[in-house]
Amino acid sequence: MATAATASHPASASTSGRGALAAACSSPAAVCLVPFRWWARVREEEAAGGVRYAATAAASPSYYGLRLLHSFLHPDLVLRLERGDGRAGGTGAGGRSYALVPADELSRALARQNSGFGLQNKHSFAGDSAGAYPLVLRISVRETSILTLKISKKDNPVENYKRANKIFNVDSQPVHVWDFSGQTNLILMNEWNRLHHDCCHADQENLLEVQVYAMSDSLTSKIGGTNKESPGGVNDLNADSYYRSFGRAGSMGLIGLENLGNTCFMNSSIQCLAHTPKLVDYFLGDYARNINRTNPLGLNGELALAFGELLRSLWTTDRKPVAPHHFKEKIACFAPQFSGFNQHDSQELLAFLLDGLHEDLNQVKCKPYEEAKDASGRPDEEVADEYWSNHLARNDSVIVDTCHGQYKSMLTCPTCSKKSVTFDPFMYLSLPVPSMAKRAMTVTVFSTDGSREPCSYDVSVPKFGTLSDLVQALSIACLLGDDEILLVAEVYNNCILRYLEEPSDSVSLLRDGDKLAAYRLPKKYEKSPLVIFTHQHFDDGDNVTPQKKEFEAPLLAALPERVNGLSLQNIYLKLLNPFQLSKGASSLNGSAGFNGDSADLMDGMPSDSGSNFQDIQLDDDPRNSNCSTNDCEITNAPGELYDGGKADPNKERRVEDFEFYLKSERGDVQQQKIEINELDLLETIPSRLHVNVHWQQNASRQYAASMLNNLPEIHKLELTPKGTEDSIALHGCLEAFLKEEPLGPEDMWYCPCCKKHQQAMKKLDLWRLPEVLVIHLKRFSYTQFTRNKLETFVDFPTTDLDLSSYVADKSEQPSSHYRLYAISNHYGNMGGGHYTASIYHEEGKGWYKFDDDCVTPISEDSIKTPAAYVLFYRRQ
Repeated sequence: MATAATASHPASASTSGRGALAAACSSPAAVCLVPFRWWARVREEEAAGGVRYAATAAASPSYYGLRLLHSFLHPDLVLRLERGDGRAGGTGAGGRSYALVPADELSRALARQNSGFGLQNKHSFAGDSAGAYPLVLRISVRETSILTLKISKKDNPVENYKRANKIFNVDSQPVHVWDFSGQTNLILMNEWNRLHHDCCHADQENLLEVQVYAMSDSLTSKIGGTNKESPGGVNDLNADSYYRSFGRAGSMGLIGLENLGNTCFMNSSIQCLAHTPKLVDYFLGDYARNINRTNPLGLNGELALAFGELLRSLWTTDRKPVAPHHFKEKIACFAPQFSGFNQHDSQELLAFLLDGLHEDLNQVKCKPYEEAKDASGRPDEEVADEYWSNHLARNDSVIVDTCHGQYKSMLTCPTCSKKSVTFDPFMYLSLPVPSMAKRAMTVTVFSTDGSREPCSYDVSVPKFGTLSDLVQALSIACLLGDDEILLVAEVYNNCILRYLEEPSDSVSLLRDGDKLAAYRLPKKYEKSPLVIFTHQHFDDGDNVTPQKKEFEAPLLAALPERVNGLSLQNIYLKLLNPFQLSKGASSLNGSAGFNGDSADLMDGMPSDSGSNFQDIQLDDDPRNSNCSTNDCEITNAPGELYDGGKADPNKERRVEDFEFYLKSERGDVQQQKIEINELDLLETIPSRLHVNVHWQQNASRQYAASMLNNLPEIHKLELTPKGTEDSIALHGCLEAFLKEEPLGPEDMWYCPCCKKHQQAMKKLDLWRLPEVLVIHLKRFSYTQFTRNKLETFVDFPTTDLDLSSYVADKSEQPSSHYRLYAISNHYGNMGGGHYTASIYHEEGKGWYKFDDDCVTPISEDSIKTPAAYVLFYRRQ
């Protein structure tokens, strides 16, 4: 063990540095410098309390140029140590803190720690000498409670001097030194005695040699660093036994954060991270030496420094709330979306923090390029390890060690069954929250061939479901054939406003007062051009002069290859067949409108005039049609629909009751009248042909116009009945996340076998689990028009989350059992909500609610609420 001088040999400023050093080294070392946080936990209960000194830089010129000249002429490191008010027996302070301790007490503490924790590699105090180094300090008394500390290049080797500069760098964050050895008191008493007997007030420097362990790699790994090679270190101990060794620190970590103005989202995320055991140990240790300032993806280390400073201020016994002004400024500087005082998403900030901290602390200075190789039939274990090795070759930080896991992603081509397997890393899991709340929606279904009357159906879909859910429920309700599809459209102002063709769109985009129409279309016409008929009719009303009004429900049909006036007329008359009063007038008149035919899916199937699609032929005279039977089904007379193939004697009279007009492509501007005998109506057929039909006065008497004029609205929201809570287990969310589902149209996968993009089926599986598992419950949904929040209660385990059944890798792995330690909660709705955090405090052995600057104990039963948003689990 190296020797160190006590303060019993004062030396004047004129004394030779080398001679004084030799004198100092003649007596055995009695003082060591170690991290304060570790010492506060392992020191003996009866040990004397320490005296705190706050270290600041000694006075130097304020002008930058003069400071450079001053540092050149005076290369020694000089600090001003100001004594705190009285003694403290184990309290900490923000910033970096070190402790001056007697060597014998340190040796006993290490021996006690080894025997108590059962370390595999017994650690002795002398065994760490290779990692430690001696440092000579010059201490002089300036005032009653102020010391001057000088570390000179003359007294110390260059390497030790550089290390000391890192330890006592007061520019980046505050530095505190706690003296548990009594040496500073001895220096003060000697100086007071000397001044009392000697009138000379010349400054006297007292030499003190200490053995520095504060920056030692070997000891740091055992007292809170990141030691990957020694599994027997304190770092790998169970957190319960680790914290239990210092019982008087029970109030540390119970400090709130002031709300700076809608910053509750930030406070919630910070508190959850600041109570992650591995991150606490890391940032209370010497994390600054791991900062990567050259990483182009990082933030020049400023985010890590700001977070470390904030975390240290939260782990003191000072119960005063902390105002995170500096941290917020750094966040706003690097992520402008979080600037200002608007409310934001705590999970989005959390993702930014984890990614930013990783890049700031990434130990890989030059990232190698590793091209991902195809599995090519190799075992999954081999491919997964290859992907993971490539990931670690480019990413090495405490965030990777703590939060990164790996999942297996498999894509399957629906055409050729080609499979593509990749193994990707994840930092958190974003799980969907399936909701049991339902929405009743009314949709009116029309035929596109005149084979059946329109009918309204009440179907029940998930409250925040998709259009695919709506189409599926509606297909069951209307007995849709296997050879048919449904084309759903939103109707507004007597026209089709838009077609609801994107299956992944949310039904929440549809308002209660909207009106929907669905059209049964044969699958063979799915890609064919369509004609959309809107109608005007004369309304006699109370006016002497009849007024023209629009019918509410448009009609739709497939177009033939060649379009002329006659073919359009025949198609339209065919679509009007179900509305004729001449046949079955009793069933079509009066109350036989839409509402009378509606039926609820939950109450059984509606009564419908026909249950199967009929292949109807319209025109019996080939001279009146320019399309073949293979082009479209309008070649026979419309009267044959109900007359068994006989011609309709009233056809000529009915034709005169309608006039047809082309409309613009958008369907809003009327362009020209269509002549029935006009053969070449269009040079090219558009995908959507809009035609406006003018009904003459006589036509309104022949058809049940009320059926076209009363399109029902979508029903209002209907939640689950009172007394039944909308809830789901966390395992249900995991299963929804891992289930096989098709990719969205915007995420098409290029199949190397088919040589084109395919809507492949995607299947996820967990493969490698992290030590800390962060689970994000996707309660918020955003669209161009709406923002929604799911209030579903998710029942999550607090003590034993078993994920073994979800891990695809069945080889020997670390435990798949997790324990909950923190929750980020969101209360309220999208317009105005509030974030809090529920955190399990290790020292206090209980749960606490962190509501900005207010920290209060809570029961474990109260932490499960529908407000749970982000869950933090650590491996048991």
